[in-house]
Amino acid sequence: MTTRRDFLKGSAAMMAAMALTPPSIAWAKNSLTLGKKQIDTIHDGTLVLPGSFIFEPMPKDELAPILTQYHLTSDRLEPECNMTLVRDGEKVILFDVGSGPNFQPTAGKALEALEALDLSVEDVTHIVFTHAHPDHLWGLLDDFDDPLFPNATHMIGKAEWDYWMDPNTVNTIGTARTAFAVGAQRRLEVIEDAITFFKDGEEILPGIAARASIGHTPGHMSFEIRDGSESLMIIGDAIGNHHVAFEKPDWASGSDQDQPKAAKTRLGLLDQIASENMRLIGFHLPDGGMGHAEKHNGGFRFIPEV
Repeated sequence: MTTRRDFLKGSAAMMAAMALTPPSIAWAKNSLTLGKKQIDTIHDGTLVLPGSFIFEPMPKDELAPILTQYHLTSDRLEPECNMTLVRDGEKVILFDVGSGPNFQPTAGKALEALEALDLSVEDVTHIVFTHAHPDHLWGLLDDFDDPLFPNATHMIGKAEWDYWMDPNTVNTIGTARTAFAVGAQRRLEVIEDAITFFKDGEEILPGIAARASIGHTPGHMSFEIRDGSESLMIIGDAIGNHHVAFEKPDWASGSDQDQPKAAKTRLGLLDQIASENMRLIGFHLPDGGMGHAEKHNGGFRFIPEV
């Protein structure tokens, strides 16, 4: 008898076989060990965004040379989407779940990425959300609106959950983000009776602590992973790109819901990461998202892990 899960596996395999993406794509981008933890960044695809989504509130004269320096245009951005996978003994921990098939056709490749590491959705034991935007949350459910990761404990910051589940959010978030709120509520309702909450500063799993990094969303969380003198910060979208977010972290970004709070968060995170020589993983940073932050010309620059 064919089960719904078998059907999904077969469909995923068929779609992968028919895809136009070259078979040599590097689904696993970066890899390191931190103590006993194996940490990989895995590729969920890319987004296609209008430049105004980020650049709209920025001073255009000062922005222009930064765009030139990074070989960007003001019209179009194509950021990577890189999830973080942590394997620690029997624990298989996935930070965010990608966008699934219903956000943008260039993204939602988490299943292929996991398969490239010989992992299935059944192998994942914990899902930890940085925040509930579509490219981080909408991969939560399968084609039957059941949780895609059936054996996983799902974890999210309490403030982030409260914001997206508040019935007033749909009416107050602004028309440009109304679909974000509707989509988040629909998906989070499915796991409402089985979600685990955490707050700023809590050790959510051994060696992994939650770090409030609000501004991009009202309850956005980053995560510090430490082992002795080694450390890494999973930053989600608190530092959302490798160009203006590093060069001018105090500038308002159109991608953030609370722009002043987000700028303060960016400055604090970058200062800590650079001062402590921490590794960082950013969801939308290039080359797999893993690297370092280095102080440079009154701001910072991203040094990818190679």
